[in-house]
Amino acid sequence: MTTSRSDAVAVPGDDPLDYVENRSPGAGRQAPRAGLASDAAAVDLDGTWQFRLAAGLHDLTPGFEAPDLAHAGWGTIAVPSCWQLDGIPGAPRHGAPAYTNQVFPFPVDPPRVPDANPTGEYRREFTLPEDWPFEDGASVLRFEGVDSCFALWLNGTRLGDGKGSRLPTEFGTAGLLRPGRNVLAVRVHQWSAGSYLEDQDMWWVSGIFRSVRLLHRPSGGIDDVFVHADFDPVTGEGVLRVDAVAGPDARITVPELGLDLAPGETARVPVQPWTAETPRLYDAVIATAAERVPLRVGFRRVAVEDGLLTVNGRRILLRGVNRHEWHPETGRTLDRATMLQDIELMKRHNINAVRTSHYPPDRTFLSLCDELGLWVIDECDLETHGFHLNGWRDNPSADPAWREAYLDRMSRMVERDKNHPSVIMWSLGNESGTGDNLRAMADWTHERDPARPVHYEGDWDSGYVDVYSRMYADHDETDRIGRRAEEPTTDPELDGHRRSLPFILCEYAHAMGNGPGGLSEYQRLFEQHPRCQGGFVWEWIDHGIRQHTPDGRGFFAYGGDFGEPVHDSNFVADGLVFPDRTPSPGLVEYKKVIEPVAIAIDAASATVSVRNGQDFADTAALRWLWQIEDGGDPVADGECAFPVVPAGETVFVPWPSELRKAAGTAAGGERWLTVRAVLATDLPWAPAGHEVAWQQTLLEALPAVRAVAPGSAPVRSGRLLTLGPAAFDVRSGRLARIGEHAVEDLRLDLWRAPTDNDLRGWRGSVAERWRAAGLDRLEHKVLAVEPGPDGLTVRTRVAAAGTDAALAADYRWSVPEDTPDRLWLTLEVRPTGEWPFPLPRLGVRATVAPSLSTVTWFGAGPGEAYPDTRAAARVSRFRSSVAGLQTPYLFPQENGARTDVRWARLTDEAGEGLLVLGAPHFGLSVRPWTSEDLDAARHPTDLVPRDALYVNVDLAQQGIGSASCGPGVLPAHRLLPGPAVLTVGFQAVTD
Repeated sequence: MTTSRSDAVAVPGDDPLDYVENRSPGAGRQAPRAGLASDAAAVDLDGTWQFRLAAGLHDLTPGFEAPDLAHAGWGTIAVPSCWQLDGIPGAPRHGAPAYTNQVFPFPVDPPRVPDANPTGEYRREFTLPEDWPFEDGASVLRFEGVDSCFALWLNGTRLGDGKGSRLPTEFGTAGLLRPGRNVLAVRVHQWSAGSYLEDQDMWWVSGIFRSVRLLHRPSGGIDDVFVHADFDPVTGEGVLRVDAVAGPDARITVPELGLDLAPGETARVPVQPWTAETPRLYDAVIATAAERVPLRVGFRRVAVEDGLLTVNGRRILLRGVNRHEWHPETGRTLDRATMLQDIELMKRHNINAVRTSHYPPDRTFLSLCDELGLWVIDECDLETHGFHLNGWRDNPSADPAWREAYLDRMSRMVERDKNHPSVIMWSLGNESGTGDNLRAMADWTHERDPARPVHYEGDWDSGYVDVYSRMYADHDETDRIGRRAEEPTTDPELDGHRRSLPFILCEYAHAMGNGPGGLSEYQRLFEQHPRCQGGFVWEWIDHGIRQHTPDGRGFFAYGGDFGEPVHDSNFVADGLVFPDRTPSPGLVEYKKVIEPVAIAIDAASATVSVRNGQDFADTAALRWLWQIEDGGDPVADGECAFPVVPAGETVFVPWPSELRKAAGTAAGGERWLTVRAVLATDLPWAPAGHEVAWQQTLLEALPAVRAVAPGSAPVRSGRLLTLGPAAFDVRSGRLARIGEHAVEDLRLDLWRAPTDNDLRGWRGSVAERWRAAGLDRLEHKVLAVEPGPDGLTVRTRVAAAGTDAALAADYRWSVPEDTPDRLWLTLEVRPTGEWPFPLPRLGVRATVAPSLSTVTWFGAGPGEAYPDTRAAARVSRFRSSVAGLQTPYLFPQENGARTDVRWARLTDEAGEGLLVLGAPHFGLSVRPWTSEDLDAARHPTDLVPRDALYVNVDLAQQGIGSASCGPGVLPAHRLLPGPAVLTVGFQAVTD
């Protein structure tokens, strides 16, 4: 309990560079320990360093470690940083970033790496404070993260080398420090044997990307601490024991609990437990005469019992997300403000869990998770996915020669992060196949920290882990797993074990581009089956790199934009937030789907119910606000007086008298009641009034629009047919104008710019089928233009070259006598021939003047919505510019559709324009470019507004799904060909 640590210095072998291709995790390093704050002396070595980028081992600077080396020709670089991002936005000054998903960007020949191995040579001069305690204890250099392999020298003497990019490494200085000036030299290699263990679907970027510090280790100080803070849910007591490598006089105090303990001593005391919903922390201190270390203690018990993952005796439901560390300008170097922003955004969008894919994060992030409340699966810095492309031949997971490296990575993560209450599970890594090295990691972890379960997805037999984890299992398979009716294991002896385990989807709902669809259906399964304990959407952030066009317009680069010969394009852009951390529509949808409280409104009984879906917290932090709107106009509002609802329970309350009275008045339009749950007071992650959940119900519908009524006959005038406010070409029957507003090229439209989920798919690309059928190059043949006593009928046949599959499209135009300023279209569509695939969309597209750039609509909004991504769309009246309707996905694709629109008004600055009416509803998109322009673009900056607006009025669209990596569109959301009718009205208007 009171042992001390000693410094160590590496002894170089015959080849001082053999560490690069050596499977060994490093030499001359200190044993791993907890990441601790301390009042011991320290020197922050972050800042500006001298820097030179060598082309490889053949290009190194002779004697670069010498204290008196001249720096002629050297530049400078910030530490921490990734050297390939120096100069971003703009041209990188040192190499360039490269993105691959699985494929190694070098020949697979472990442990060897290419001779073309960019190597960063770093030097930093620093001056020790005059009061540095040379005569007491020792000093340690701590590197929080270096990618991918490095060696270091202090004042010309080599200290050692290390691998494991996203793990801390410490080196003793062994009396090499001097009063005054000191010189630290570090050589960092982009590729090393360790690169074979770090194929984690991300940009390959290198350097000293986390902080560097010189730490004094006083004699009799505190070298390591392991806080064991159990919670007994039966008695409500916390059980505290703190193990420490410290001086003999070490004491642990927790003033709030009145505790004063020696290391290894156990105390039981009533406490408030820590959970992600109620992140209660107790401030503690471990101190000796030589050093003082603050601790934050959270009492909780994590267990797998009766087939469920529990915390403090209760099943938990993970509403999670996978999080890579990323910033569009600094890469994997993040400051505390960015980490805090991530957590605040997660909490504000009802996310309660993070998987640290696929490596341990900066430890500041975990401290913030402790403080603000998130469940964390802490994942080891390990992925060998590239071996999958070669049939897993030579996979390090099954090679005993790599076992030391595997165990080293796991121990460094566990030791660093063992005191974080937010960490409820250790993960061995990601997509590393199978092998005994993984089992060895699990065995070591179970022995070192039996209080946390162990996770790994890559071995489906799950013989050495505590949860059954999968990625991208579709809804049907997830349902079978929930019923414990999944396919048996490969090893029959393990089948019973796996069926006894709780299930999580460590990755699902691939958030690439527009999407993901199908979230609501997954969430219903998680709530239906106790075994299904939620999952983690892939992923949190688009890994775009900020760039500018030559004329200064900004965009975010993805794979291939830096000339990489091997890359995976925009597969790196698959997050719920854009690179600048603007929430995407997918995050807004996810927030609604995973609301922690479910509100239900029953108009018949005039009641509102609340089901508290939280696992621990009651609803005392919430207020319940109601509002009635008629046609989108607020007419009454107030507050519901709900009692505090305990976790897991449901309460019904009658409508307050003010709501009953308002609901009983005559409606001035389609009437909707909305009830919202908002924060009653400020919380650390959001202000008072922040909306947590909502629900609405229709109180009174308007009478159906009478679109078909006795009408007038068209009148011919030269080359035009006039019908009420509209004019048509006499030969083609095409609409030319409505009132004074030109409306051109209105015709059937089936095409949408394929989404990432349309373009990709494990069962093939639906977009390829669309293109093969010619849906992007349809021709419209006019068969007849038939004026009649009640309007105008235009019959057409729509088909692509080379196929006899066609659509008969009949346009029936009419102007009812009782509304002579309103033009109605009834479009009847009948497919003929073979259509063995769903359609992208079904509706009409027209062109209007670009001046009609303000859109007001009554319908679902405010954001985009599609058949399987519409949970977050609420009915009201909304207003936006055309520019505001666009969603700037990094790779341009179908976006911006509004659904269930009753009416929409497109107006200019004077308030004049066009009204579009549904009978009853339609989908609406308005763009300054065509779907074909979207399809051709590769970045948003490729889209140049035309001198027109393109308006899509849709009967339906195909759903979104998540086929870019996972299941496609569910049957209920597929747009299958068949007879269909769209009815819409048009009218020239003035606001």
